[in-house]
Amino acid sequence: MKITITGKNFRTYGKLNETIEKKLGKLDKYFGDDITGTVVLSHERGKDKIEITLNAKGTLFRAEELTDDIYEGIDLAVDKLANQITKFRGKLRKRYNDNKALKFEFMEEQEIDEEEPETTVVREKSFDLRPMDVEEAILEMEMLEHDFFVFMNADTDSVAVVYKRKGGKYGLLEPRY
Repeated sequence: MKITITGKNFRTYGKLNETIEKKLGKLDKYFGDDITGTVVLSHERGKDKIEITLNAKGTLFRAEELTDDIYEGIDLAVDKLANQITKFRGKLRKRYNDNKALKFEFMEEQEIDEEEPETTVVREKSFDLRPMDVEEAILEMEMLEHDFFVFMNADTDSVAVVYKRKGGKYGLLEPRY
């Protein structure tokens, strides 16, 4: 696994980097060789934040923790990732049966008392896409009091999504072709 560690308003150091690589190394048993990991460390509101994203040939696993102790945050985030991997084992096997990036034999079967809930669409909605810029889309989203808004980006001529992030700022999702 190739791991990239960066710090935002956070100073990384050798022992911390080694700990992150060691802890994430425990997840190697679930994956093949072409796995990349991105770890972002930051300091927010007096707490340490760790964000880990693993990319296994297009399958993304992500965990985020905000704690007083960065080492505790690392443990919690790695545990979250391991739980995600085992929780979605069956679905991932169906979807990526021939994918050599995931090793299913090491994923534990999770004991579930209830039947796994079926994923069903409970509501469908269609709407007209009209070209607008990002600022206009944010205004529409705010007026509708939604957390996200799908629109046709007039600048790129593609479908895009604006969304409200934690802290009141906005994000933009655009497809890459």
